[in-house]
Amino acid sequence: MAMTDLCKSPALTPDAAPFAIRGERAADVVAREALLDACFGEGRDLRTCQRLRDGRAPAEGFALSALRDGQLAGTLRLWHVNAGGVPALVLGPLAVDPMCRGLGVGAALVNHALAAAKARRHGAVILLGDASYYARFGFSALKTGELRLPGPFERERLLGLELRAGALDGARGMIVPSGKAARQGRPRQAARLRKLASRAA
Repeated sequence: MAMTDLCKSPALTPDAAPFAIRGERAADVVAREALLDACFGEGRDLRTCQRLRDGRAPAEGFALSALRDGQLAGTLRLWHVNAGGVPALVLGPLAVDPMCRGLGVGAALVNHALAAAKARRHGAVILLGDASYYARFGFSALKTGELRLPGPFERERLLGLELRAGALDGARGMIVPSGKAARQGRPRQAARLRKLASRAA
């Protein structure tokens, strides 16, 4: 699948615009941080899965932005982890602008990421999320029962998807980050400073 794809949204109105998925750019950072805060709250940095992302860069080619009318409509990233001795990717966070919900943005981002991961021969993807939503993509808790996260979590929400048959066989123990170190974390810090400055103005 190409890095940029036009997605025909299941429009709720006849003039609803399609959206495009592409690799995240530096210009997306401020909007991405604001969207994540809006969707998950200012305390999102304390969430358990954030411990798998802190100080790490997303897996190469797996920081995705969805745009509609030139504005950020959704964001998704995948990260390298070691899942109890098995290499895997962790999916998240996935966030969609509330004004764009119902247009298929979240599903398109997930499908795009999974197709790209399979094309790059990754074996498995893990996430912490609602089974009722992610089951449509093939995620289940069938092979995550022996895995743990570095913090509190609801076991039924720890889901996995094998992109290669048997990729999660023997996965047992703690899920730990294994990706490359992030570049100083400056883009995120700059985004937060800009946001605080705009609130003070």
